[in-house]
Amino acid sequence: MTSITIRLNGEERTVPARDGATLLEVLREECGILSTKDGCSPQGQCGCCLAMIDGTPKVTCALPATKADGKEIVTLEGLPEEERAAIAQSFVEAAGLQCGFCIPGIAMRAKSLVDRKPKPTRSEIDRALDVHLCRCTGYTKIVDAIQLYAKVRRGEATAQACADGRVGASLARYQGANLTLGCRPYVDDLRPEGMLHGAVVLSPHARAKVVEIDTSRAEALPGVECVATAADVPGDRWFGLIVNDWPGFIAAGEETRCVGDVIAAIAAKDAATAREAATLVDVTYEKKPAVVDPDAAVAPGAPQVNPRHSNELSRTVIRRGDAARSLAGADFVVSGTWRTQRVEHLYLEPESAIAIPRDDGKLHLYTQGQGIFDDRRQVATFLGIEEDDIFVELVPNGGAFGGKEDMSIQAQTALLAKLTGKPVKITLNREESIRLHPKRHPIKMQYTVGCDREGVLVAVKARMIGDTGAYASVGAKVLERAAGHACGAYRVPNVDVVSVCAATNNPPSGAMRGFGANQAHFAMEGALDMLAERARIDPWEIRWKNALEVGDTFSTGQVLEKSVGLKQTLEAVKPAYTKARAAGRAVGIACGIKNSGIGNGAKEWGKARLDVESDGTISLYNGYTEMGQGLLTVLIQFAVEVTGLDPSLFHPKVDSTYQLACGQTTGSRATLFGGHAVKSAAEKLAADLESGHTLADLAGNSYAADVLIDDTTALGEEGDKPIKTHTAFGYATQVVILDKKGRLDKVVAAHDVGRTVNPALCEGQIEGSIHMGLGYALTEDLPCEDGMPVTFKLREIGVLRARDMPKVEVHLIEDPESEGPFGAKGVGEIGLVPTAGAVAGALVAFDGERRFSLPMKESPAAKAISVGKIKRS
Repeated sequence: MTSITIRLNGEERTVPARDGATLLEVLREECGILSTKDGCSPQGQCGCCLAMIDGTPKVTCALPATKADGKEIVTLEGLPEEERAAIAQSFVEAAGLQCGFCIPGIAMRAKSLVDRKPKPTRSEIDRALDVHLCRCTGYTKIVDAIQLYAKVRRGEATAQACADGRVGASLARYQGANLTLGCRPYVDDLRPEGMLHGAVVLSPHARAKVVEIDTSRAEALPGVECVATAADVPGDRWFGLIVNDWPGFIAAGEETRCVGDVIAAIAAKDAATAREAATLVDVTYEKKPAVVDPDAAVAPGAPQVNPRHSNELSRTVIRRGDAARSLAGADFVVSGTWRTQRVEHLYLEPESAIAIPRDDGKLHLYTQGQGIFDDRRQVATFLGIEEDDIFVELVPNGGAFGGKEDMSIQAQTALLAKLTGKPVKITLNREESIRLHPKRHPIKMQYTVGCDREGVLVAVKARMIGDTGAYASVGAKVLERAAGHACGAYRVPNVDVVSVCAATNNPPSGAMRGFGANQAHFAMEGALDMLAERARIDPWEIRWKNALEVGDTFSTGQVLEKSVGLKQTLEAVKPAYTKARAAGRAVGIACGIKNSGIGNGAKEWGKARLDVESDGTISLYNGYTEMGQGLLTVLIQFAVEVTGLDPSLFHPKVDSTYQLACGQTTGSRATLFGGHAVKSAAEKLAADLESGHTLADLAGNSYAADVLIDDTTALGEEGDKPIKTHTAFGYATQVVILDKKGRLDKVVAAHDVGRTVNPALCEGQIEGSIHMGLGYALTEDLPCEDGMPVTFKLREIGVLRARDMPKVEVHLIEDPESEGPFGAKGVGEIGLVPTAGAVAGALVAFDGERRFSLPMKESPAAKAISVGKIKRS
């Protein structure tokens, strides 16, 4: 241990620095600076930890602390209040943030850039942001925010966030200013008194027998308070969202199933000691050949990956009409095999959890999960206690996209807290995060599609197999959803689809934005383009001929009865499509459909409570998770629309004060169902207000609403009940335009959102989805060798940077959803469903090459992008 002297935010500080510590660690752990976030330490590739060092913006996670000795360091905490306010209000007014985890670093970059260039252009801002990664926004509104901030600095504008809370207004994001400045804490920012730090030991082998676990050397390390293994679990070691097939620890004598399996967990006085102790846990393995090919996994004689189920986790079959006969009689038939890749969510905030033993014997669990009541249920079972013995509280997370539905380290954290009797925090580093949490499913899809001479579709036959990795997660449902969306957004009278979910020793695959729909659309859109070419029909025209309308039948057999705005989206993009083609540009087009609500026979809930507090504010409780999508803001807007109260009076909370279990924040349903519940509860409050009561009169009142949705049908369900697999659907058409060199130039996206609750947040969701969709199409990949990802580097994983993004033009189409609050429906996933198909179509138009596998890294569009180039040793 040494010490360094720095001038931090105008104050000289001498602080300890352990050997090997980074400046980021010293700033956060020794100086209490929390605006600098740890998203990738020590890679220096996300920009979340940016600070000014001797006047130059630098990432602090890649800088040894000793090299900062004698330096002057400025963080957001050290800026003058007027400057802080200008930055924060600019980002909030421009809606330049979503989850917010990356924004403090970007805000500091904005300050540095505008100091040097008072009037930066958009391209200059893009280049300045190159070290920064944002997974949520698509950068468009971040650049808007920085340009607004520059105008404020020049005295040409005043940043003033919208305070209109009615539906249809762009109400400022809840807690947006504090998120921008890094003041609103994430789990890893919390510092309960007496807290121990935890670390985990992960298996280095995808499949190996654990012969022996020796923790003696780790236990002997000074500062270590506890080392836990499977032998210490008092309850059921196995948990899961649907199937309890995922053990919190692998026990001696068992096989590992993936490289994210936890062998041991350590609690120590600080994070460095815990991580050192993790290297001292001696594990003897007997390595075995990993099962990594899904086709081989479901073949007879394959080793069983998971003892809780067969390697064929599920098989979904959808058959309507006579596809074979219709294909035999079709005028044009095309066939192909499309393949999609494994994709890392790469949310900027790694997994983190805190568990605190309470004086009353209960446990307080801080989680970032997408379903806090599911977290509570699984942790309680793991500990062998009642659910009511755990008070669970959401700390809104730094991005999720489906990847925080499954448990990560909540159970291990809670166990260490129980064993030590002290608060414990475990935060994963980036490599551990990538190894542990589920990914987007790689799916192989064999399609045969036919149409008549006019281009009208007659049949689709599809065979799909998806790699769900070592654990069930929600893989069966992803492959079910892929099957249900196999025909895309088109009217197809004859359907024959079989979709298989296969277990392997690869990293688990689970929920990720799009949930199987985008994989299926990539294939279906490619087949439709092939048919258009064969039938000599314009790509826009063939989509118009087959686009779903009210009264048509969806792939699953559901007859669509309302809110089908697909043709409106086609009309909205047609001028841009026609103009670009007339100018000789390479253009691709694709349509999309995505369910809003899980459906398929599931019982779904929206639950809310409005508690009038003694200070005149209203606590707004709901069971769904805020993860950057703006849910808490739009729930406030629903309450304001009903009650007419000022939005500042509403304070959203997500914890177990009330039993508001709604399941996971998934399926683009939180606005749909959570909004219904808030609207219903607010109507009860409004009735009391309208009867002459004031909020002061109503202090102590709680207004409850539990909305049950149980009218959907399971796939293949027989009976007199009409087929209704989903409550609602979002629709979209996207056009991708390339420049003369085949590079991305512009994306035009038209989306039927039902009713636009908050235009700025809604646009931001779509822009961010397109950003993710473009990466999915061109550069993002997480290949594995023997079950281990070949890279953990952010740039190699391939998420686009600001300079890689084309212009994005969003059109919001409103075809009100009668089952949605004020006509709204979910938009969180539909934004990337058509994107890859549109990119593939544009590339065919550019060079005539039809591409069947993602990512399309060898295309000119991908080669022009700065990321996604994996360097293998």
